[in-house]
Amino acid sequence: MCNEKPVTCKECKLESEKARTAGQARAEAQSQVKDELSRILSADRASKQESLQQAIVQERLAVEDQKRRTQLLEIVRKAKQLQSKAENLEKQDAFYREQLARLEERSAQLYKVTTENYHKAADQVNAKFKRYEMYPVCADLQGQILACYKENVGKTLNCSNIAALYLQCVNNAKQTKLRTGG
Repeated sequence: MCNEKPVTCKECKLESEKARTAGQARAEAQSQVKDELSRILSADRASKQESLQQAIVQERLAVEDQKRRTQLLEIVRKAKQLQSKAENLEKQDAFYREQLARLEERSAQLYKVTTENYHKAADQVNAKFKRYEMYPVCADLQGQILACYKENVGKTLNCSNIAALYLQCVNNAKQTKLRTGG
């Protein structure tokens, strides 16, 4: 504008001042916009960094939670297995106790039958065969011979009279048994 007419320098200065002020204002506005944009970007970065940190923490917590759930499920699975084994052992125990009771009952019955059969057989044998009762034969003479032998050690001929009487007594007893059949 200053080139069109020879205007006073004041107007030129004013125009120049306006242009310079407008440039400064624009530069200042751009600087403020840059600062504001930088502040917003920084805040956005900080917010995103914080969100990222929270997401990492949440992911770690989720992984830990999943591990604990997996461990809990494994513990529950093992507990069920142990319970199943315990139930199976209880069933087997009951089965074997029942089998043992049956065997004991059978054994008792067999013992009873065997004992009864034994007593019957013993009674039959006792009825079939008479008891043989033995009484000492010529016991008084036997005692006299023994006493004589003790008194006359090495002199057995001194006891020959008693020995002869003893032999005669024994022979008489044999003859009597043969005659009576006993």
